[in-house]
Amino acid sequence: MGNAESNAYQNHLSRFLPEEQSDIDGLFDTLSGSSGSSGAKNAKAAKKTVTLAALQAHTREPLPEPMTARLYNGMKSIDLPGKSAGLSEQIAKEQFVIFMSNLLKGNADEKISIIMRMIAKTGGPLKGKQIQEFTEDLITSVVHVLSYRKELKGWSLENTRDSSSGVKALASELLSELKLPDGTKPVGSQLLETSFDQSVIEDWVYRVPQISVFLSVVIRQGLHVLHSLPDQTNDILNLIPHCKGIKGRGVVSLFDIPAIIYINSHLPAEMQHKWQLLFSSRLHGESFSQLCAHIVNKGPCIVIIRDLDGFLFGGFASHSWEVKPQFQGDNRCFLFSVFPTLAVYTYTGYNDHYMYLNHGQQTMPNGLGMGGQHGYFGLWIDSDYGKGHSKAKPRCTTYNSPQLSAKEDFTLDAMEVWAVGDAPESAGRKGKKSILDVDPQAQALLEMAGKSRQSEGLREPVEEDEGDDDEN
Repeated sequence: MGNAESNAYQNHLSRFLPEEQSDIDGLFDTLSGSSGSSGAKNAKAAKKTVTLAALQAHTREPLPEPMTARLYNGMKSIDLPGKSAGLSEQIAKEQFVIFMSNLLKGNADEKISIIMRMIAKTGGPLKGKQIQEFTEDLITSVVHVLSYRKELKGWSLENTRDSSSGVKALASELLSELKLPDGTKPVGSQLLETSFDQSVIEDWVYRVPQISVFLSVVIRQGLHVLHSLPDQTNDILNLIPHCKGIKGRGVVSLFDIPAIIYINSHLPAEMQHKWQLLFSSRLHGESFSQLCAHIVNKGPCIVIIRDLDGFLFGGFASHSWEVKPQFQGDNRCFLFSVFPTLAVYTYTGYNDHYMYLNHGQQTMPNGLGMGGQHGYFGLWIDSDYGKGHSKAKPRCTTYNSPQLSAKEDFTLDAMEVWAVGDAPESAGRKGKKSILDVDPQAQALLEMAGKSRQSEGLREPVEEDEGDDDEN
């Protein structure tokens, strides 16, 4: 090994803590079939290589095959001084370490040449279609490997909606950030046919942090390396929030895994670690009073709605909902769409009509609303449960969101509300008491009317609040 090469290699190696270095060494030894004493291993390390077949065998279950091939192409793309191109079908230890160093510890500039070769073996310039396929492979791999490693924290592929459309929607949203040197953002079929050079893709990787985070997850969890060491950033720790309140209740959430990841990344950092189901129209019935009873004073939460046309959309409320005839909340609130497109719409500064909840008033509108104004909300659920509107001609004044539902006035098909972050003190044990606990007479009356079983079904599964639902 020449001095220049040796120094470059040592610089990359020095980015890792001793325990990380030993983790990487162990993985390389496994992949290259090394054995014997550590002294013998170190002496032979430079000569040992990793083949595509060895990488495929190691990742056959945790990663989809196309992503393994992309990782291999990324490793192979690293040029080593004095190494002839003919030998590059196998991965040398130096290439392996530099790949890990650049993708896990490097900046956008260091990552980009590897990512270019992961997108296409030949490198750039690259068509939008090639970047789309890479991004969809990357998101698919994240969902697959987190499910395989049982790292979905109580979510599962069974209790969420099918991820396939969510993968395409998230990829499309991330690709919408690709910007040509003149500042224009191609869209639709034009984007797929446009050629992007390395500087444009580097700028995209720099501005869209999900690409680096997803690559980190695929490497750590897919290759099973550095996955349990303290170097994990909050981006990775809070990639998926802990899921509470859904286990054993036979409910399939309106969210898919890619949408959960994307919406969660837009929440304030202190709220990204946990989502707890407060209300589901399929569990608690289609009633506005039930909705209010389950969401008032429960802290910040996410509302998601499906209309009869299958459109999925909602909003994040940064404060506890309160029943009152005034607007509430602050500029952390946002509206979002999950299907047919995935997007988040944040406040414009035009007004402070962030969130509104009213019930039983004669002079003011009764319902739940976010953004816009009375009678013209960005998102509105009427107290006459089942009706709603999303009015935005051309855009909602508060959030700059378009019409979120298929039709301006829509019919509600299903609805969920999730508390995010830690519950406020006021929503503690006392707040969780059912009318059945507070008033035994009410329970007796219900039993006489033959309604006890239904009311018991409305109780929240309190035991889940203490433990984790983290079994997929």
